Amino acid sequence: MMPHSIQIVTPDLCDAHPDVAVLDPMFANFGGLDAFYGPIRTIKCFEDNSLVKQAVTEPGNGAVLVVDAGGSYRCAMLGDMLAEQAVANGWAGVVMYGCVRDVDILANLPLGVQALGSHPRRSNKHGEGQRDEPVVFAGVTLKPGQWLYADNNGIILAERELPPS
Repeated sequence: MMPHSIQIVTPDLCDAHPDVAVLDPMFANFGGLDAFYGPIRTIKCFEDNSLVKQAVTEPGNGAVLVVDAGGSYRCAMLGDMLAEQAVANGWAGVVMYGCVRDVDILANLPLGVQALGSHPRRSNKHGEGQRDEPVVFAGVTLKPGQWLYADNNGIILAERELPPS
C-alpha cells in the first residue's frame, strides 16, 4: 500500500473528532508533503539513527515513522538518503522528535517530514534504541497502531483511522 493521498485538514478533524489527542505545537514541516497520515510505528533512540536507517529499508505500507530522538538539537536523525529510502519503500511520513538535515532535498520528496529543527551533523550509529514500543513526547503517548494526522496546522493522534471530514 502506498502513502495516503487524501487531503486532510487537522482543524477539521479536531472539530469532527473531539476525542483526538493533539501534540504540543513544536514541530516544523520539512517534507515535500504538507499533509500526511497513517498508522504509526515507533522508534526510541538518542543521537543514534541506526534503527531509523533499518526501518526505512522495510515496507512502510503507508505508515508514519514516529521517532523519539529525545528532543536532541545536537545532530540530525534523518537526511536525504534515508528519506529517499522511506519514499521508495512506501512510508507516508516521519515525525522526528529531534532534528533532520538536507532540508532542501527533503522539501522536494513526496514524503511528510515534521521535526523540531534542522542540524547539519549526522548522528552516531551504534545500533542502540528500541522499536515498536510506546513513546512519550509533545504532551502525548504515541503507541504503534494509533493513527497520526499531520499538516501545517499541527499533528493529531487518533486511536483508529478517521473517516475523511
